[in-house]
Amino acid sequence: MKRRQPQQRRLRKQPKMRRMDSAVSMPRLRVPQNARRRRRRNQARVRVPLASLRQILLSARWLSLGLLALSIYALTLIGLDEKFYLTAIPVEGVISVPATEVVRASSLAGSHVFAADPGTAAQQIMDNVPGIISATVTLNWPNRVLINVTEDSPIAIWIEGSNQFWVTRNGRLIPARSASLGLLMIQSEVEMADTAPSEAAKIDGENNERLVVEPITPHIRFVPHDVLAGALELKRLRPNIDRLYYRPSSGLSYQDGRGWRVFFGTGTDMEQKLVVYETIVDELLAQGLTPQYVSVSNQEKPYYLAQ
Repeated sequence: MKRRQPQQRRLRKQPKMRRMDSAVSMPRLRVPQNARRRRRRNQARVRVPLASLRQILLSARWLSLGLLALSIYALTLIGLDEKFYLTAIPVEGVISVPATEVVRASSLAGSHVFAADPGTAAQQIMDNVPGIISATVTLNWPNRVLINVTEDSPIAIWIEGSNQFWVTRNGRLIPARSASLGLLMIQSEVEMADTAPSEAAKIDGENNERLVVEPITPHIRFVPHDVLAGALELKRLRPNIDRLYYRPSSGLSYQDGRGWRVFFGTGTDMEQKLVVYETIVDELLAQGLTPQYVSVSNQEKPYYLAQ
């Protein structure tokens, strides 16, 4: 007897799968009211200190305090650093004035660059250094400074006793710093000689006596303009004159090479006075008289003493 073989089970054909594009709405989750309140309390506990700190740090008062602290720190560093102090000060334009004298008058040596005032330093140089007519001070960062000066050239030499002074164009007297050749010398006579006349000297026609008023020559810092102008004009008209004498009472005079003193006074009318003087001398010499002195300080009323 044959066994029946079991029949294979036939599989049913599955239908094809099709992709479905469809959105499935998920249920909306809601946080319980109590949990929401707890979360707000927890967040508040964390955010309050951060907000307060941010408000403090960004306030105008704290920003100003921070800038002030930074400025103080920077100024402290600058004030203690030797690079910001004026140590080397070059001077340009000096000829006879020592550069050390200019630097000393400026008061800039050793000062801090922030404390240096160029305008004040330049004014101090012009006020305290004789012979300086202009000065400029230039400051550059961090410690560079330059002084430029202009000296006033002398036009004459003023002699008072054993001291010599330069006479500038504006008549100012400054100490003579070096020997100057070719300049006119004006010697101030403090004491009068017995035979020297003055503006107050008058000839008495009866007894031929002279009354002389003793002048007083004070120490002056400026030569009067009329005195300086008259001296320069005499030098121009008589280049051979190398020394003049000055007395407040009689003005300018010089020693004639023929042996007498002639007085010219002051002012710029020296050319006319020279003509009057030469006329008087020619008349006296023609008469065989030798003048002891001649005064043409007042050219309209000249006087003389002759023998």
